[in-house]
Amino acid sequence: MNERPKILSFRMPADASPLGFRQRPAKPLLEVERLRKTFDHAQGAAVERVSLSLGEGELLALLGPSGCGKTTTLRMIGGFEAPDEGRIRLDGRDITGLPPEARGIGFVFQDYALFPHLDVLENVKFGLRGMSRAQATARAEEMLRLVGLEGLGLRKPHQLSGGQQQRVALARSLAVAPRLILLDEPFSNLDAKMRVETRQEVRKLLKSSGSAGILVTHDQEEALALADRIAVMDAGRVVQIGTPDELYRNPATEFVANFIGRSNILTGTASGMNADTAFGNLPLSRAANGAVTLAVRPEQIMLEPNPNGPAVITGREFRGHDQIYWVQEGERCMIVISGPGAQHEIGQRVSLRICDCVVPLA
Repeated sequence: MNERPKILSFRMPADASPLGFRQRPAKPLLEVERLRKTFDHAQGAAVERVSLSLGEGELLALLGPSGCGKTTTLRMIGGFEAPDEGRIRLDGRDITGLPPEARGIGFVFQDYALFPHLDVLENVKFGLRGMSRAQATARAEEMLRLVGLEGLGLRKPHQLSGGQQQRVALARSLAVAPRLILLDEPFSNLDAKMRVETRQEVRKLLKSSGSAGILVTHDQEEALALADRIAVMDAGRVVQIGTPDELYRNPATEFVANFIGRSNILTGTASGMNADTAFGNLPLSRAANGAVTLAVRPEQIMLEPNPNGPAVITGREFRGHDQIYWVQEGERCMIVISGPGAQHEIGQRVSLRICDCVVPLA
């Protein structure tokens, strides 16, 4: 880097909501067009014709099971893998063939990639080339204040907690003022409580810095909590992109319905905005006609005690804020989520009632 990094602006983007969630990219900062990647040892393509865009200051999650191509996609965007086909543009500039250090992109890796022999301040200063030592030190100290680690600059990485090390890695990436940061499973090494706390800190930091981000994760809760939009991947392809609310309420396929939350899958015959099913005539979230497959979320089902009911509770899991029930009705097993106050026992006979619109799937 031959020029001094710009000072970060900490203003919330004008098109963001009070919570910071943006509905659509305002301006395409990043454009990925039909990326394809194959490996000699694998059958088929690891990434197959992936296209997506990212707006200024937007956070996008690449979500999917292991082996779906999300990390390979991220590595191609970052320059660590060369695509067989496709183009990558950052702010209108074609960066497809550039090495990682020439792309102006920040990185936060799963293992943080901190230098164990350097103290925290020197780790943050590492990428600040083209600056005097005094300028680099001032910049690194500014970033440590931003991530809440002021006063810890002389410690070595092993003297910090996992969450603190993660914030050092983020401070190092933010120090060079990138417009885009790539995060590869950055919370996987943290325990459950620290993971929740740290991911909210990271979201606030990225939003306050104005940097856009792409997060790779297989954790649906993490994606729903952090991202403005989510690209769900399966077998190397993006199968649906949308806001967390859109994907949860209107999954396009059975795969998305079961990967973003849980769903009960029914069949029926649709006519417009209704469908005849084994649970009666149900309203649909969108119009359909003919044979349909329907997604019903567990919280859309009511359990009603009925000594002569057609279903029986076969399992129960108390989670404090709610309860999960497994209910068998003939050959069909349904998952039901209810509040903590409703108590039903294993072996109890019940009737099931669906109390909301259901989603027809492609």
